[in-house]
Order: sequence, then C-alpha cells, then structure tokens
Amino acid sequence: MQNLVATALRYEDSKLYVLDQRRLPAEEFWHDCQDENQLIALIQSLAIRGAPLLGIAATLWVGHCARRGDNATRLTKTIAALRASRPTAVNLMNYLDRLQALLDNGADNTALVADAVAIFNEDVTLCDAMSRHGAALVKPGAKILTHCNTGGLATAGIGTAIGVIITAHRDHKNIKVWVDETRPLFQGGRLTAWEMQNAGVPYQIICDSMAASLMQQGNVDMVVVGADRIARNGDFANKIGTYSLAVLAHYHRVPFYVVAPRTTIDVNCAGGITIPIEQRDANEVRGVSGSFGSFQWAPEQAPVFNPAFDVTPAALVTGWVLDTGVVSPDEVAAGALAYPTD
Repeated sequence: MQNLVATALRYEDSKLYVLDQRRLPAEEFWHDCQDENQLIALIQSLAIRGAPLLGIAATLWVGHCARRGDNATRLTKTIAALRASRPTAVNLMNYLDRLQALLDNGADNTALVADAVAIFNEDVTLCDAMSRHGAALVKPGAKILTHCNTGGLATAGIGTAIGVIITAHRDHKNIKVWVDETRPLFQGGRLTAWEMQNAGVPYQIICDSMAASLMQQGNVDMVVVGADRIARNGDFANKIGTYSLAVLAHYHRVPFYVVAPRTTIDVNCAGGITIPIEQRDANEVRGVSGSFGSFQWAPEQAPVFNPAFDVTPAALVTGWVLDTGVVSPDEVAAGALAYPTD
C-alpha cells in the first residue's frame, strides 16, 4: 500500500500513524497503531476524530490487514469491530460497508487494498470540491462563525466547513472567523484555532454562549458547520451545540450552511429522529484534561448528561454544501439527498 499523508494520519512504510488530537495544540504526538484494538481505543477517546477521518483511518487499517495477508474471515471480524467503535459518524459505517461488500462479492486482498487507498484519495477530492462550492457563497469581508473542528484534522484533505473558510481566505475575501470553543472538549478552542493559526486566517475564539450576542449586534454574516450524519430529509447530527446555533441564526436571519461530503449522507435514515446519539463519559463535563494534566471542578459524583451530538432540523438550514454543489431546501424536499451519488 502506497504512502498516504494527511494532517492527522499517515500510512508510511507499512505502518499507520495517528496524530493524538487530545494533546493539541501543546504537543504533536503520533501513535504507531499496532492492532485494531489500539485504533478503536484511539477513536473512542477522540485521539482521532472527525467523521470523514474516522472512516478513512478504519479503512486504511483494513487495507493494511489485507496487505499483510489476513483472510476474509479475519477481515470481516476487523471490519465489524471498527464499525461499532462510534455510533453517530456514518462515514465510518459507509466506508467499512463498502469494503465489506467487496469481500462479500469475492474480491481478493489486492482489491481491498486498492479501495482503501481510493477512499483516502477520494476524500481529498471531495474536500476540494466542497471548499470551492462553499467559498463561492462567502461575501468579501464576511464574518463567519463556525463550531467544533472541521478542517484537515477531521479529513484527509483541506476539510469541510474549515475547507470553505480557508479557501475563502486564499481567495482574498478578507474574512474574519469566530471560533466557538465547543464545550465540553474544546475542539474549537484547541483544534480549529490551531488550524486557523496555521492557515493565517484572522480569527477570535468565543465561548459557545457568546454567539447570540454577536448575532444580535450584527457581527455574524454566516454560520458554517460540518456534520457527522445527514438524513435523507436534510436533518443532520453534528457536535453538541450546533442546534443552538441554528436556532439563533434562524432568529437573527443569518445564513446557516452545513458542509459535508456525500459519504456523510445516510440514505437509509429518513429523518433526524432515528440518528443514534452517543453518550460520553461524565468526566468530560465534570472537569477538563489535556496535555497540561487534569482538573475537576464539579463534585466527584455529580450526575451528568453528556450527549456528543445534537440534531438540527432541515427547516433551519439555508443550504447543504456537498461535493456535488450547494443543495437548496426545495431540492432536499424533492429528494436530492436520497440519491447523493447521482
């Protein structure tokens, strides 16, 4: 399998390396994955994250296993274990189901390796296409608000929503970005800020609760976010807090766009009510941890509700920026997301 390099993972010299995103921005530490159990642990702990990248990392591992000669039974077991590692991000399921279908149809290991590589390269292309379509929506001087992290750390390419932002910046549109810190794990304050800094994009970090005030003052021109799963009717799951932003944007008449590749669409999901929402460890809310250590501010036994995602109804979305183009609410209502590969 050829060498493949992305911001947060790489396959080099027959080894899969994963950047530990829990340690960013203070430290860039790479894990050398030894088996699927280690990769699953890294996925579940959010050392590696982002809906597209989760699927890509899993498929590269399956490709690695095929390359070293694992038989079909063993490969099927590996696929099933990786597929169950996180419940909401559908790219993981879509990519692994694609590899499993090859196995079920009698494909040999060489074909499996080739498809794993193709998935990586396809995501780079999808990111480029989304970024171009989305950047065309950005007006010169726009003040853009984004949530969580959706850049190269979450994909094999330039990113989804952050790809739009970086492309608009490279197009000299003189933009400014409001970066939601994104509680409880601060993917915005840690990771998006790190990516904005590296790309030279003007930005400021805000607490999640500050978005309403900014919109009220007319200081937000558009909201762009990513997605972990999009239903056929346009409802979508994304990092917790996205729904709040959509409600605020709707009230203040701020355009609200979701940016995601076709691989994030779940054609078997009719609406957001059926999207499974992952509940995460209570300690993520009771305190904070990172490269600096850990600190707990809540009582040790404090009960916690900690959903990783929420679901935004399609009625609050201005447009869905896909790799195929910008899809309008009328087009979604007419079934445009039911056959996303057409």
